Amino acid sequence: MDPEELRQRFSLLTTAHLTDGCVRARVPVRCAPAGTHAIVPGSRVAGRVTPARHVGSVDVFLEAYETANPGDVLVVDNGGRLDESCVGDLAVLEAEAAGLSGVVIWGLHRDTADIEKIGLPVFSLGSIPTGPLSVSARPDGALDSAVVGEWTVTRDDFVFGDEDGVLFVAADRADEVLDRAEAIRDTERRQAERIRTGETLREQVRFADFLAERAKSPSLTFREHLRAVGGAIEE
Repeated sequence: MDPEELRQRFSLLTTAHLTDGCVRARVPVRCAPAGTHAIVPGSRVAGRVTPARHVGSVDVFLEAYETANPGDVLVVDNGGRLDESCVGDLAVLEAEAAGLSGVVIWGLHRDTADIEKIGLPVFSLGSIPTGPLSVSARPDGALDSAVVGEWTVTRDDFVFGDEDGVLFVAADRADEVLDRAEAIRDTERRQAERIRTGETLREQVRFADFLAERAKSPSLTFREHLRAVGGAIEE
């Protein structure tokens, strides 16, 4: 899938739709840690992962830009550190010059005002004034993979970010996840419109029937009931 198609399809979705699509497609739901958010509220990003493991020097980012493709997203692994920043305005400005569509950081950034002016979507755990506190030996495979929370991501992954956070999806499953997400979005929009016109969600999913059936069969789950009435909004 080319970067423009990916961004276009995601522009009409949310990461919440995509996580539901992952569940429906039985694809692992791989979210960045809670608290990962855009520096500029409302920013969105979608693209193939360009990974980089930070060890205190900006050269790893510059090398990543050398091999990145237009539309890629730099995903920075700084071990989730909260005592230093690892990305500042120059790294972001250079990412923009290299044609990347955004930056996702498992760690902190600085130079917030300047990054806001640049306008490239940047997601991180927050900000701190101090830059890298030390430089350590570069690990093997520093440009092959990045760890974000409990997940390891590579160039075989896509990354999506919006107001709810950041999600990683294997590139070879992205079409299926997007298809499922679009179907879920359309169903939820129809349900929302029906609520606005006076038909409550409880009425739509026949919730009274569910309560009555559960009284007779306590093991009945709401999801089973939804499947039976054709309103499976949770899957």
